[in-house]
Amino acid sequence: MAAFEDKVAFVTGAGSGIGREVAVRLAQGGAKIAVSDIDATAGAETVSLIEAAGGAALFVRTDVSKAADVEAAIAAAVDAFGGVHIVVNNAGIGGEAAPTGEYSLDGWHKVININLNGVFYGMRYGIPAILASGGGSIVNVSSVLGLVGWATAPAYVTAKHGVAGLTKTAAIEYAQQGIRVNSVHPGFIATPLLTNAGITEGSDAYAFIAGKHAMNRLGTAEEVTNLIVWLASDEASFVTGSNMTVDGGFTCQ
Repeated sequence: MAAFEDKVAFVTGAGSGIGREVAVRLAQGGAKIAVSDIDATAGAETVSLIEAAGGAALFVRTDVSKAADVEAAIAAAVDAFGGVHIVVNNAGIGGEAAPTGEYSLDGWHKVININLNGVFYGMRYGIPAILASGGGSIVNVSSVLGLVGWATAPAYVTAKHGVAGLTKTAAIEYAQQGIRVNSVHPGFIATPLLTNAGITEGSDAYAFIAGKHAMNRLGTAEEVTNLIVWLASDEASFVTGSNMTVDGGFTCQ
């Protein structure tokens, strides 16, 4: 587990779920971690987990819907650790559930600002930092709903599709400058994003969503993290511009 020695990673939404798992795993591999989250308590808990295991981490409270917040957070990572080599744009929300013709404008803008603009800001300010550090990797966390549609989730689906396109564009732009850019498209994962929406094991909603996957279950944060960490590592040195699924067979049906 020394694949990330002398590397610095900036991870958004790292206070819980997939983001926390990614931050902890990268730290186990030797990376110094800038833990970014809007929830200061949750972010501090992630830092504590990393430090208790002997790793180095910094918490930077960040509202990814605000460009200035993201710019300042990445600058703080550079100031604390000397550079940034890995950016994982993971922060996101589910948003309201309503058909397109009834979707609220406030709901639309909130989801787009966090789930799409937030990823763009992470790349806009992360790319110069990575270039200055000699190159690295960006992993954008999209969704299976960045590849297919889902009724009553127009904003979420649109944002996640946008992440896929943004990933491919940046991958082309920086392929010869030492930056690889890929997106990960998880199926429905058992994280606080779902449990907070009442989708818990044993519920009818859980059974319905599990049935959308060929494996007839939800995924885990660890399973998604396995792919993210690999894409961030030098083992994926010839992989860029890919939109990779980790979805239990959701999109093959």
